[in-house]
Amino acid sequence: MQTARRAILALSLATMVLCSWLAPLDSISIRQADAGLKRALISFAAARALNAVISVAQGTEVSIQPLGFGVNFTPGQLLDPVNDLVEQFSNLMLVASVAFGVQKVLIVIGGYWLVSLALTSAVLGWAWLYFRQRQPPVWLTRMLIILVMLRFAVPMVTMATDLLFQKFMAADYVVSQQIIDTASGQVAKLNPPVPITSENQGLLEKTKGWWSQNVDVKTRFENLKQAAEQATEHIIKLIVIFLLQTLIIPLLLLWVLYGAARGVFEWVNVKLA
Repeated sequence: MQTARRAILALSLATMVLCSWLAPLDSISIRQADAGLKRALISFAAARALNAVISVAQGTEVSIQPLGFGVNFTPGQLLDPVNDLVEQFSNLMLVASVAFGVQKVLIVIGGYWLVSLALTSAVLGWAWLYFRQRQPPVWLTRMLIILVMLRFAVPMVTMATDLLFQKFMAADYVVSQQIIDTASGQVAKLNPPVPITSENQGLLEKTKGWWSQNVDVKTRFENLKQAAEQATEHIIKLIVIFLLQTLIIPLLLLWVLYGAARGVFEWVNVKLA
């Protein structure tokens, strides 16, 4: 059992060093980070477009003059809660885009040859002490864990997060993104025109025109509000998806990987002692 454990440990350390130089995970994880960045930018653009058309509706001032008396009102202010959510969503998509960009930079930094050189040196020093039946110092073990995390943690977390996204969240993302894109066009079409009245109209014609315009404006804004609110549920879904993909799952996986690496080296040192 002692010989088998030593052989497995030697093979694992050799594989670690080889992977640090050949970088089989880096290109895959960079592509996945780029794909996540593209999704976040698409959602950001859709959020800004929806925010723009809702803002136009909010700023629309309707002037109605029944029987010669002027009345001005802005029914688009009913959309203010929805627009606040859209603005927060667009800000979150910007943060998510930055998070994917940071992931990509960290992968590149971890793949730099100096990191691989430092990891190789730490592995050789630690293995030389271990296989000579000598206890590796605590500082060397800690340095080795840090270098392992720096070299492999971000690519592994990126790949695992993307795998979970494709398995459990991709379908919801596609549907929600399509609905938000559609909502922008619907809201733009439903923006009510400002009613125009002619001074040459008689009293009866003005009354009829005011009534039809009032009904038309009310109907348009009701449909406008419904179209904007339909996107609310899917905006929340996208917020959940990007929070999971850029914050919650990566932090959880990093914690698991660090705990696993630390536990393995502590277990090996205990066995040696």
